[in-house]
Amino acid sequence: MAPAVELSRQTLPTEKQLNPFERYLTVWVGLCMVAGIFLGKSAPVVIHALGEMEFGQNSHVNFPMAILIWLMITPMMMKVDFRALTTVGQRPQGLLVTLFVNWVVKPFSMALLAWVFFRVIFSLWLTSAEADQYIAGSIILAAAPCTAMVFVWSYLTDGDPAYTLVQVAANDVIMLVLFAPIVGLLVSGASSLTVPFAVLLYSVVGFIVIPLLMGVGIRYWLIAQHGKRWFEEILLPRFAPVTIAALLTTLVLILAFQSENILGKPFHVLLIAIPILLQVYFNASLAYGLMKWLNVPHAVAAPGALIGASNFFELAVATAIALFGPESGAALATVVGVLVEVPVMLSVCHVCNQTRHWFPSSEARIGAVQPQ
Repeated sequence: MAPAVELSRQTLPTEKQLNPFERYLTVWVGLCMVAGIFLGKSAPVVIHALGEMEFGQNSHVNFPMAILIWLMITPMMMKVDFRALTTVGQRPQGLLVTLFVNWVVKPFSMALLAWVFFRVIFSLWLTSAEADQYIAGSIILAAAPCTAMVFVWSYLTDGDPAYTLVQVAANDVIMLVLFAPIVGLLVSGASSLTVPFAVLLYSVVGFIVIPLLMGVGIRYWLIAQHGKRWFEEILLPRFAPVTIAALLTTLVLILAFQSENILGKPFHVLLIAIPILLQVYFNASLAYGLMKWLNVPHAVAAPGALIGASNFFELAVATAIALFGPESGAALATVVGVLVEVPVMLSVCHVCNQTRHWFPSSEARIGAVQPQ
């Protein structure tokens, strides 16, 4: 057999053995959307009562959402070894591109797109108040880089798991500091709405700081007690059903809160989806193109593009609800992000897999950054 053919076989990734959740992700999400809308219409009193439950007096942080996000995010945070950040200097290009797209380009490009579409292009169909709400929700969505689902997207593109951990860890640390001021600045600048900084702070503490501290604390305590191999090979897999159940229940609750808006404003849902879709594909293409220009291996480039395109929609929805209420236009805009997230990200995964040959071969990632 010719050497070139042999090499091509070596560099092709093995076929992924997806579990039922990963294989039928779009189906599960679709079923959750239907279930959420059904519950919102059939049990409005119960859903309204859940929406009124706050985590702490006057915090505006929804208690059921907080519990579900903790159950979903904490196991993901338990995977993150922040000591891996100390080794990123060995190969910084991929992380620098991800951070540039996530924090320099993404929120500001979304603010611009939202303003152009909702204030100018769609002005005939939207009131000024509706435009303000949709702009705010779009900005909140874009200012929260994806955390939980990145591990799924990375796996589907044969991404380097260690480097994906580095990218997630870095974004989590930065999100603690920049999420609240960026949202406050852009929402106030692109709309006539004012954002109470205290409510943003509550959201950051409730939906980022608490699960992050819980995950890191549990990780280091259990590794000290039982060893890293037991923790990663035995314990973490047992949390997968909890994470999946929390994710799906979160989707049901989100759609239940927004059932009236979704059914009452289907045309608005379509309008909101347009700038969000443009923003997702723009940022994915930008990150992927920069990775190609810098000759970054595909195992780093693909997850980096996916992180730059996807959103921490659980945090975005919870923050929009905390700021403007569960029936607000801002919350609806973040929910539209949920509606388009899975099929759009699966399409980006497909493009990344089809263009693997654009990047250095898989042998180039043998020296990948590994958590210490």
